[in-house]
Amino acid sequence: MDEQPKIAIPSMIVGDAKIFRPGRGTFEKNGKIYSTRLGLISRQANFINIIPLSGVYDPIPGDTIIGVITEISPTNWLVDINAPYPAILHVNEVPWHVELGETSKYLKYADAILAKILLVDETKKILLTMKERGLHKLNGGQIIEIQPLKVPRVIGKKGTMISLIKKYTGCRIIVGQNGRIWIDGRIEGVEKATRAIRKIEAEAHTKGLTVRIEKLLKSRS
Repeated sequence: MDEQPKIAIPSMIVGDAKIFRPGRGTFEKNGKIYSTRLGLISRQANFINIIPLSGVYDPIPGDTIIGVITEISPTNWLVDINAPYPAILHVNEVPWHVELGETSKYLKYADAILAKILLVDETKKILLTMKERGLHKLNGGQIIEIQPLKVPRVIGKKGTMISLIKKYTGCRIIVGQNGRIWIDGRIEGVEKATRAIRKIEAEAHTKGLTVRIEKLLKSRS
């Protein structure tokens, strides 16, 4: 059975402050956590966040994202992460030993990377890291974009939806929390995976979605 995303409205109680900490789009009062906006309730680690129902990606430290290199300097790269502000990837936050001025040898303009949000400060300065396990440059494949708020639905409860897509398409798929999805595989598999993801994005708030997606994936067309 599909689990429906829970939608919060302003001033709605979304959690217990004894169990969770207030995150983005929430505030605490008298031991309860309240929503400050209309959006989807998201629980990450000990925090409760409210994801807006519209708008671009709102970066949160710890998010795994797919970025695209837009500028190169001697000590860092500027990265488009599908947010209102670009992010910075410093040479100290990559898995390679980069000499001064040799940044372009490792990451070039338009290269895609799998990275993690390291810091977001009050001035909206966003710092990235690629030093953690599993973070790397994305070679080949193609990237599609969806609304960031639909990412949890594409992944599914405990990864069930994305596992279904991988199973029937044979594709390697990486989902970034910023609404970018990297897909690599045979042409027909990539096309079918893309159709499935677009259908999930369009029908994310409907019942019986998993059944419809599996039917689509099983079809020969």
